[in-house]
Amino acid sequence: MTAAQKHSLADTATTAFCWSAAALTGVAVLAVMGFLIFRGAGTLGLELFFGQTPWRDALTGARPVFDGLWSALAGTLILVVLSCLMAVPVGIAGGVYLSVYASRRYQSMTGFAVDLMAGIPSIVMGLFGFSMIVVLRHALFPHAKTCLLLAAVCIALLILPYLVRTTQNALSGLPEHLRLLGPSLGFSTWQNTRHVLLPSAGRGILSGVILAMGRAAEDTAVILLTGVVAQAFLPRSLWDKFEALPFRIYYLAAEHRSVAELDQAFGAALVLLMLTGALFCLAFLIQRTMEHRWKK
Repeated sequence: MTAAQKHSLADTATTAFCWSAAALTGVAVLAVMGFLIFRGAGTLGLELFFGQTPWRDALTGARPVFDGLWSALAGTLILVVLSCLMAVPVGIAGGVYLSVYASRRYQSMTGFAVDLMAGIPSIVMGLFGFSMIVVLRHALFPHAKTCLLLAAVCIALLILPYLVRTTQNALSGLPEHLRLLGPSLGFSTWQNTRHVLLPSAGRGILSGVILAMGRAAEDTAVILLTGVVAQAFLPRSLWDKFEALPFRIYYLAAEHRSVAELDQAFGAALVLLMLTGALFCLAFLIQRTMEHRWKK
């Protein structure tokens, strides 16, 4: 076999392997979604969300929902929004700083710290939050307890390194002529970042935001130690306990006493999937709007 034939065979094998990997990923996603739809679609309805409680009373909080997902759905949504409000601006700003302003030495040192933080298991982050409450109770606030705000802070810390890294990588991957476009027109560093670099790297940054939202919505270990409970109803303040869909799914799957309760767990998983998809679409619309405004 000649060298050209060997190279051609290697190219064909690499292409086939890449196509197979992409196809397997798509098949795996479709299989999971299909199984969830098969097991959970039959449970979708007002009863799954509100149980025996009238939906108007449940939505307004006039009556608690004992056997539906409404409280867990609302708790998950509030948790994701709170944690993203804390982490997304800081993460994007951190990524911009590391990519545009920081020296190479500081980039290396801070990048190591960010990677180290990204490798912290979520259960350890939950233990950190729980330990923080213990310290606060003994030192400053005797009535401090695990709550929605503590869970949101710990989730924000968990997703922060992903946001920093994806923003930094999206900006660093831009071609050199885009980086020089602003300075050649007399832009300051901030003007070049705002009007040229950020719009060009918007899709990469959005990918980081979407991954962070998905991680915030599905993580169970952190909230298990920082405030989630099985029956808390709607949180009335940031200091209340709360319910969340990932914990509800875990609780129903582990403690179910009938097939109906297990089916409710599959329905809850399907609802969590739809909620994550809706948040992704919202993030995409925000990104398109910001891109349009930046390009004006």
